[in-house]
Amino acid sequence: MVNDYITVKANGSYEIEVKKSRFICSLFRITSESQAKEQIHRIKKEHWKASHNCNAFVLGERNEIQRSSDDGEPSGTAGVPILEVLKKQEVSNVLAVVTRYFGGTKLGAGGLIRAYTHAVSEGISQIGLVKGVLQKEIIVTLSYSLLSKLEHFIEHSNYFIKNIDYAQDVTVYCLVQKQQVKIFESDIINLLNSQCSLKIGTEVYTEIPL
Repeated sequence: MVNDYITVKANGSYEIEVKKSRFICSLFRITSESQAKEQIHRIKKEHWKASHNCNAFVLGERNEIQRSSDDGEPSGTAGVPILEVLKKQEVSNVLAVVTRYFGGTKLGAGGLIRAYTHAVSEGISQIGLVKGVLQKEIIVTLSYSLLSKLEHFIEHSNYFIKNIDYAQDVTVYCLVQKQQVKIFESDIINLLNSQCSLKIGTEVYTEIPL
């Protein structure tokens, strides 16, 4: 598992207009090539009257899978420019499909490259990015009287609370970056004067807006 990744905040779309041609950028989070192909097929079915549905995607922990398609536009004017934007933004596991409805004015190779690039850049900007950080789950069990002290400490630190279970004692599920686990454990033991128990849980990704 990689320590962190960047991806789009959510699936979404954004539209621009260039010389009366409409360019609709649809962005998707994906986990496999088959999922990417399903989304491309769905967009083509939805926009069957469009002139083109060009696309590109990056997939894998280190973006080892990269695909692009001009879908009938002149070679190199759509798919590759879309892919280059994804690579420049350093996003992972993202599919971009740009649907074009021709407006009657030819844009030329340079114009097409600029239009497809702009559509994807603006789409990503409008939808937003998140950074996923691999964290360890540290389970802290303590008395109710110490809970506010722990919450205050975490609120003013680089840690997060995933969940709290209320029973005879309180169990707080904290998320800590892997390299900070030992520091966190030491801080909590000192903060609570050893009046708690600590247990290492699973590894999970926490997504932080960029």
